Amino acid sequence: MRNKFNEQLNQLNREIIQMGSMVEQAIERVCDVLRVHDVEKAKTLVKGDAEIDRKEREIETLCLRLILTQQPVASDLRLVSSAMKIITDMERIGDQASDIAEIITMPVQGELLEKPPHLLTMGDSATRMVHKAVDAYVSRDLQLAGEVIESDDIVDKLFIQVKDEILSQISKSGDVSIQLLDTLMIAKYFERIADHAVNIAEWVEYAVTGLYKGEPL
Repeated sequence: MRNKFNEQLNQLNREIIQMGSMVEQAIERVCDVLRVHDVEKAKTLVKGDAEIDRKEREIETLCLRLILTQQPVASDLRLVSSAMKIITDMERIGDQASDIAEIITMPVQGELLEKPPHLLTMGDSATRMVHKAVDAYVSRDLQLAGEVIESDDIVDKLFIQVKDEILSQISKSGDVSIQLLDTLMIAKYFERIADHAVNIAEWVEYAVTGLYKGEPL
């Protein structure tokens, strides 16, 4: 019985690794599309979100099967319940990558404006946080999870820099264009992606220690 349960836990890890890879690729691709403003590729990315949603449902079904049929002990139950929380955050990351792609597909009024210098840095930082958070779950690595949580401050500071850069563009042009508002929305999505990576890292801490968000021992 225990051997079968371990096999299913290993399968759960593999599925989460696969979903994490799908989500990472979605963010990386949307950053690439954002760099060159490739509308056709952006349309493809919007459609790709359905695959991440499907993977979430598959993993959720596996988690419920583990809970209902294997009667896991407390430590195993934490792993499975954390996995269910983690895939919710990963699905939302996929949604936000798709939302960014959808913004890119929108018609541009007037000349295409230059992106704020720190916008893509923000996207790259958020992508690294997601990658580390998934790795932390798979390896049960508390140090890696802690690095993800600490990195959130970096993305928050980048968000402030992007806002300042957008305000500078508005000041120079004397006009608030739809493009600038869309750019601010993209930056907000990157910030939310980073927040979801932090959520994943906090669930890793819970899975390993039984404590959530720095609860006292």
